[in-house]
Amino acid sequence: MNKFFGHLWTVTKHRHHVFVLCTRCGLFWRGLVHDLSKFLPTEFFEGVKYFNGHYSPIIECRKQNGYSLAWLHHKGRNKHHFEYWYDDQNPEQVDIPYKYAVESVCDRIAASMTYQGKNFDHTKPYYYWKDKTTKDVLNKHMMAFYDKVFADLKDNGLKYILNKKYMKATYTAIVENYESYTQATQ
Repeated sequence: MNKFFGHLWTVTKHRHHVFVLCTRCGLFWRGLVHDLSKFLPTEFFEGVKYFNGHYSPIIECRKQNGYSLAWLHHKGRNKHHFEYWYDDQNPEQVDIPYKYAVESVCDRIAASMTYQGKNFDHTKPYYYWKDKTTKDVLNKHMMAFYDKVFADLKDNGLKYILNKKYMKATYTAIVENYESYTQATQ
């Protein structure tokens, strides 16, 4: 029973963080509907079974089984995961639409806030992005967008990046005008 309520609390706390962060970026609706699939039986009960309170139950499930049915279900229904947009038959992956790209940034920050608790600081999402995230399914536009946002977060803090003006300008400069962006940064 403790795992049930622990997982429920963790998912709810994470969703609350995402809601607050998305709202700061002008994406109220994305924050409100974020991760609702985690309450469906396929995801929720696997989460309860592998709950430990220190990191995602999906990681623990993968350690024990080599795969996670909850993850396969989750990434196929939630457009804020870049794996949702991946097509192994397409050599050039598509750009993630703006609202989902920003929601994914908020998701990563919120996950760090949720699992790090009092130990959270604005550098944690950057180092997770650099060290732990499998990025081979991203195209160069999206890779540059996430690199820039998480580096700016590390260097300047939450307030600097978590606003509509910053997010829209950064997405437009990198994703929509990639060639101009790369020439300006070289």
